[in-house]
Amino acid sequence: MLSFTVRAVSCLVLAFVAWIALGGAMSIAAPQPRGKFYDVGGRKMRLVCEGPSTASPTVLLEAGAFGFAADWGAVQEALTAEGIRSCAYDRAGMGFSDPNPSPLTGGSALADLEKLLDAAGEKGPFVLVGHSMAGLRMPQFAGARPEQVRGVVFVDASPPPPKVDNAMLERNSRFAKRFTVMSRWAARGAALGLYKPLKGTRLADKIGLPPEASAEKRWAFANAGHNRAAAREIAGWRPLVMQSMEAPPFPKDWPVAVVTAGGATPERAERKKSQAGPADRSEHGYVRHVDGAGHNTLLGRTYAHEIVTAVKFVIENAKG
Repeated sequence: MLSFTVRAVSCLVLAFVAWIALGGAMSIAAPQPRGKFYDVGGRKMRLVCEGPSTASPTVLLEAGAFGFAADWGAVQEALTAEGIRSCAYDRAGMGFSDPNPSPLTGGSALADLEKLLDAAGEKGPFVLVGHSMAGLRMPQFAGARPEQVRGVVFVDASPPPPKVDNAMLERNSRFAKRFTVMSRWAARGAALGLYKPLKGTRLADKIGLPPEASAEKRWAFANAGHNRAAAREIAGWRPLVMQSMEAPPFPKDWPVAVVTAGGATPERAERKKSQAGPADRSEHGYVRHVDGAGHNTLLGRTYAHEIVTAVKFVIENAKG
């Protein structure tokens, strides 16, 4: 029995070593990135703008955790088909943007975005659209440049609570700790080349993106630098929550849309109520729970039209 166990463990170790060797031997060339690069304080950041240059307002897309401009490939495709202009970007160290040597905080991410938009000559007005963790970032931009914002769309996002909730903060803190540990292991796995053999599988593109965006997503999935930057961002989750709560509330006359993944079932009631909060507090609110959609697939070609509908609602109800 012991010898069998030893042999089994030895086989597993050899298989793991072989997997690492396979990943290390594989070379994954970066695809030709879409969009343009701009200088931001001596660093280059990528901005991907699509759709008619004369269309206004511009939809400004903010990706969630581990996400970057590629995540919005299907949504941008669908927005362009409706004659709507949109811009997505890669935060520092993510995707094709250079890393920021300074700590990655909500404040530094906001400063980067403002510098990027200024460098690109993008003056707005904007409809802000954020997925997942980006629900905590949009209030910061809206608070810093309210004159440029016409409305907001939360896409299966985590919006900041309207007031301090210690129980919620404790839950967020526990989640952030677990997510931070997982993210650091993900970064280590990428550094070892463990994900390279998986780049052609659905794990590398869980969204369902158009070919060019999918190639970028699959490259980033196995890229050590991208995963390290993402792990650093996750480590700052709790401070980001606090910073987003300090941002001023949206004006009540701003149209706010909320699109969530999955139907509003009883077991999801508390989560759905929290997500719908920003729309419920608006004089022009829109809430849509999309049956069948997952947290990632909501951004893909199958469900991108749901996000476009929400964006069009905001544009139609926006002032100015």
